[in-house]
Amino acid sequence: MRDRKEYEAQEERFLATYAMKSAASEGREHKEQEHPYRTAFQRDRDRVIHSTAFRRLEYKTQVFVFHEGDHYRTRLTHTIEGAQIARTIARALRLNEELAEATILAHDLGHTPFGHSGQDVMNLLMKDHGGFEHNRQSLRIVTLLEHRYPKFPGLNLTYEVREGIAKHATPYDSPQVKFKKKGQPTLEAQIVDLADEIAYCHHDLDDGLRSGLITVEQLKAVDLWAEHQSVKAILNHLVTDLVQTTEENIAKDGIKTVEDVRKAPQKCVRLSSGTDKKNKQLKAFLYQNFYKHYRVERMASKAEKVLEDLFHAYLKNPKILPKPVQEFMTETPKERVICDYIAGMTDRFALEEHARLFDPAVKV
Repeated sequence: MRDRKEYEAQEERFLATYAMKSAASEGREHKEQEHPYRTAFQRDRDRVIHSTAFRRLEYKTQVFVFHEGDHYRTRLTHTIEGAQIARTIARALRLNEELAEATILAHDLGHTPFGHSGQDVMNLLMKDHGGFEHNRQSLRIVTLLEHRYPKFPGLNLTYEVREGIAKHATPYDSPQVKFKKKGQPTLEAQIVDLADEIAYCHHDLDDGLRSGLITVEQLKAVDLWAEHQSVKAILNHLVTDLVQTTEENIAKDGIKTVEDVRKAPQKCVRLSSGTDKKNKQLKAFLYQNFYKHYRVERMASKAEKVLEDLFHAYLKNPKILPKPVQEFMTETPKERVICDYIAGMTDRFALEEHARLFDPAVKV
């Protein structure tokens, strides 16, 4: 049997000197005995996969609500595709695949129902009570809201995975959470930022074409499409460019250790300037022609109405909430408890709950 010590020794032999090794982790908030045959980051990955919040991603919107089609991406399929990309990049750069995977599997746990429009509505509803941001919510889930263990709240993940969630930064993500170690996060966490972005650009383009909301004719004006002519070829180009550019940055910046990574003036994991410019053009195209399409905007409008109605109904009469949810209000402000409850809903549950509360013909 291969035990944990053998895996840790294998990391020392085969991973780069600047990769984050499992045995060098800052550890967990609550002390636990190490597992006999799984590394710390392997355990983190498994804990995320078995969490309630992870399962709920199956019925949370990426762009299309679950009932609009069986083949469109959900938060769960987005996360799985992002994890595949993150592992590919980590393996090519001789970084810790399990750390990258655990981090990206957890990065969207805090998303509300109905995609980014849901987050925007929730942030507005919570503007006088600390606001709402889904990365901060993801961190709240893994440190407090999940109930899987009798001796501590949350999932008790390692410092490095929690840091990767807290410092996850993209054009759509700015959690602004302060963490113990200053400077840049690990290279594995940096990979997650770009793997997430590449994943959603790839599959949103794919879903946009499948749905007919965008056309090949429109895409002719997008450089990446003009050069590669297929969604898969664009994905391959972005990942390859990212690996090559990051390797060049590591060498140029003289990165030898994890501490060098943290002290670097900017993140090492980047696309080349030319490819980054083309990728930004693609993102701008998707924003204008897909995310702002009238059909997507209609669903966003419905989402706003559903979440606002639920929030105000619970706020007006907390007794209509389930008993276990009400019990949290003895220690936490009711607005935050209601926010946690709504943010944890799937699209399907939110729609059903709205019907139960506001449609007289639906049984409560």
